[in-house]
Amino acid sequence: MTEAPWVTWLGDDFTGSAAVMEVLEFAGLPAVLFTGIPSPGLAARFADCRGVGIATTARSHDPAWMAQSLPAPLRWLDGLKAPILHYKICSTFDSSALSGSIGAAIEIGLRIRPARAVPLLTAAPQMRRYQAFGHLFAGTLDGVFRLDRHPVMSRHPVTPMAESDLLRHLAAQTGLRSALIDLEGLADPQAVETALASGARILSLDSMGPVSETAAGRLIWENRAALGFVAGSQGVEYALVRHWQASGAIPRVRAPEALPPADRIVAVSGSVSPITARQLGWAGRNGFALLPFDARAVTGGDADRTAEETRLTQAAIAAAQAGQSPLVHSASGEGPQVDAFRDALSRSGMDPAAANRRIGESLGRILDATLRATGIRRAVISGGDTSGHGMRQLGLSALVARAPTIPGAALCQAFGDGPHDGLEIALKGGQMGSEDYFGWIRAGGGDRRE
Repeated sequence: MTEAPWVTWLGDDFTGSAAVMEVLEFAGLPAVLFTGIPSPGLAARFADCRGVGIATTARSHDPAWMAQSLPAPLRWLDGLKAPILHYKICSTFDSSALSGSIGAAIEIGLRIRPARAVPLLTAAPQMRRYQAFGHLFAGTLDGVFRLDRHPVMSRHPVTPMAESDLLRHLAAQTGLRSALIDLEGLADPQAVETALASGARILSLDSMGPVSETAAGRLIWENRAALGFVAGSQGVEYALVRHWQASGAIPRVRAPEALPPADRIVAVSGSVSPITARQLGWAGRNGFALLPFDARAVTGGDADRTAEETRLTQAAIAAAQAGQSPLVHSASGEGPQVDAFRDALSRSGMDPAAANRRIGESLGRILDATLRATGIRRAVISGGDTSGHGMRQLGLSALVARAPTIPGAALCQAFGDGPHDGLEIALKGGQMGSEDYFGWIRAGGGDRRE
């Protein structure tokens, strides 16, 4: 990198990491997401980027894995000398003391980028994630819910949220003292110093809309010398962009145009979200071939898993040759497919995290083989954890956002040394997107707000 970027980030999953890149890129600030520490040659290809990120799968790992795996990419990013080093978390705060611990990540980050305190900005109003007086709310197709009453997050199979007060939830993950700068406090010019004087090392920031979001961005940017390590969702970049625009540091720009439509795409999904289930239903009525992946295969031997991958790859290729867009999915919401998998998982004694990783890897291999065989050059991976494990099977090293869809799930272009270099791909979290999302990607994306 020839000039220091403005922001660097390390993401705890792939979809959220790509969302950060999208926020910056579509605000007119060139940004790139790497899938690991890049080679000097690859980094040099993106020397003009003002935002540089690396994606990980930390959200699905324990603190021991994080302690071993996060320091190296954090040090590489810190070495780029951006004034803000951001540990990117999910906007629904997916975490626990045993899986994806945000507290553990903050402690690791502070050892690499020392700071007087760490701003924590989880809300992203553009994505219908709101924080008011310390409590997080998240939107679904059916409305906005406090996190502990959210129909998905309150019952999440790995990180269920029984507490919407984020600092209370975080207290089980770290002993660092914390303070809340709420909607009233954002207007107080002494709020940061007051919080620091109390001994707080984590500063949770409310954000509900343009005014509070701009205030949060101003607080982070104007205190960057002392608070240069930040944790939060892509709401951090949304807030910074609002402040930079309001202060005249960058102009407001129009979103990019849609890409040309594709006659067919290939998609895989590992999400059990009811939102994804609705999207699968729409896809099945609109030119997609829905191909169920029997997730029970990952709980057995390698032969079972290989046989299921081969079966689905052949079915996907046949569907594509018939003019359809193959969509391989391990679940369609909660139901018999998921119940059968959980029963097999229980009988096998396999760790659920290992089984989920295997599902993502299998879907990635099916996607890889189908793209190679058909020559199709546009794809979707649905599911936050699935995206990380699946992307690694494609041999891709970098992503750049090209066309918007819903916030956080843009159509991107991927780069790598293998046959998928230049592939157009979208990574979508399970709880994100319009009902026709898969069709939107097939159509080339594009802003629908006008």
